[in-house]
This record gives sequence, C-alpha cells and structure tokens, in this order.
Amino acid sequence: MSEMKALLCTQPGQLTMVTRPRPAPAAGHVRVRIGHIGICGTDYHIFGGQQPFLAYPRVMGHELSGRALDASSDGTIAVGDLVVVNPYLTCGTCRACTGGTPNCCEAIAVLGVHVDGGMAEEIVVPEGNLYPAQGLDDRAAAMVEFLAIGAHGVARSRLRAGSSALIVGAGPIGLGAAIFAAIEGATVTLRDSSADRLALAADVLPQARTERVGQETPGSYDTVFDATGNIGAMNAGLAWLAHSGTYVLLSVVKGDLSFADPEFHKRETTLLASRNALKSDFEHVMACMRDGRVPVDKLATHTTSLEDAVTRLPEWAQDRGTLIKAIIHV
Repeated sequence: MSEMKALLCTQPGQLTMVTRPRPAPAAGHVRVRIGHIGICGTDYHIFGGQQPFLAYPRVMGHELSGRALDASSDGTIAVGDLVVVNPYLTCGTCRACTGGTPNCCEAIAVLGVHVDGGMAEEIVVPEGNLYPAQGLDDRAAAMVEFLAIGAHGVARSRLRAGSSALIVGAGPIGLGAAIFAAIEGATVTLRDSSADRLALAADVLPQARTERVGQETPGSYDTVFDATGNIGAMNAGLAWLAHSGTYVLLSVVKGDLSFADPEFHKRETTLLASRNALKSDFEHVMACMRDGRVPVDKLATHTTSLEDAVTRLPEWAQDRGTLIKAIIHV
C-alpha cells in the first residue's frame, strides 16, 4: 500500500485521522512499522495548545516502538526486528554533539514536537536513532523513552547506594526517576499534591514512602529531584536538600529559578539540569526491564487503538489523575 493512517492534531483541541503517503526509504535511515506509542505529557500539552513554539498541524508521538522495515547499514538491525526509537534528532556537529551529549544538541528537533512524529502506521528515522529491543515485548518497548528521562536524571545525580532521595512530582517522569533511584540503592520518598497519583505510585514502587504536599514529614535529603513542571515547586525544593546535597531539575518550564543565596551556599549545593536522555540511558532502561526490575505492567494503566485515540486522548487530557501511561497500539 502506498498510503497509511496518521493521527493529526490540526489545531489545539482538534484531532483527526488522515491518510498520508507512506515514508520512502532514504540513505542512512530505516523505516519502522509503528506498533505502540506512549502518550506523553507533551502530547497532552500539544493537544491543549500549551506547547510553546509549536506549528500546527502536527502528528504527535515520540514514545515509540515498532518493527524495522529495512536493515541498518551496520548490521545491528534486521528487517522485522523490534526497535525502540530515540526521538531526538540532532545535528551531530555542535559542541554538545561532538562532546558526547547529543541530548542537549544546540539544534535538536524532537519527533512529534518540532517535526511530525509516530502517531502513524509508519515512520522513517536515522538508523542511529534506533536501538534493538530484543527480550522486550512491544508494549514495554514503547515505555523505554519516558523511563530513560528519569534514568538520565538519576545518572546525572551520581546518587550513592544507601542515600536518601526525594522525588517531587509523581507523574510518569517522577516515577521513572524514583524507580531508577531505587535501583541504584537509594531510599526513596515520592511527594505529590494528588492523592490519586500517590496511590498509583505506591502500587508501582511499594518500597518507597509517599507523602502529600502540605503533609510532609520534616527532614532533608541527599538528592532532590523535581518533576512537577511547576516553577513554584522548583523554587521551593532547595529547602528539602541536605547540606552537600544535589538538586536535579527534570522539569522544564517558563519562569525564573530563584534561590536565597545563603541557603544555596551553606549547603554547598550541586544544581543540575537534566534534559532528555542518552543512548546509554535507553540501554540501561532496557537492561533493567529484561531483568524484571521495572514494573512495566503497573506503569501501563490505559490502552487504546490509533483510531480510538481520536476520542480517548482528549478524555485523558482532561483527567490524568488516575492514569500513569496510556499506550496506543497500532
């Protein structure tokens, strides 16, 4: 067939199923038959019109797994192989790329945000953006990208086994950070303003302590991760950090960070931004999934088809309190 289905966000609040030409083969690229798509907070923001500098119409979707329709030139991917898509398209020439940190490429473009993404039957991407996913099932493979963001933040923090970690914000990214902080041997506390989110978090990571904003247990933590997407919470998080501790900001929001310098200095704080993820983070997540250390079945709380996503995605955008990760199967 020369045409395929794609889910198009034509403008804020409007989704429609369209027919488009299938992507053509291209040198250095691999076509992928999409199997599963994780719906991200970014997708909900695009649908709701809250994503800045986004050009409509847009095919969303950057949490992707599927089957290769072409073999890679280096022989690591064969036709039919299950692959995870790294959605960060990079220039390869800027200081970040040449320095080994393409996750913060100066000219980065993200599938489903800056260019059309994977809410479609097929996509074509640079072969270096595909990672073999042997040993995973197709649905689990679609959750690797969002978990890699939390895993990257934990790797950046260099937290120590036996240390204490506070994750503020128990959404999918915060849960990912909590899971990988626990895997590294930290004692984890998850904090959120939503009782529903905390109940879900307790089911995913029963060894973690959960606490409601406003009902916190006094104390301080060796590492604090912010995953709230709220500038007020980001500014307030420093107060929970122990002396010589590390504060990791997973959230990206409009606004200014503002800390009292005496508080920042007396802790000799290490302040880190964490953006996207590296190939090593994707590989770490997949290895932990294979070992059974990631509760994937508890993370995938909702599912729908590509066709039904026209109605289900808007419903979930209105009430995300009782879901962790919704997966579209194609």
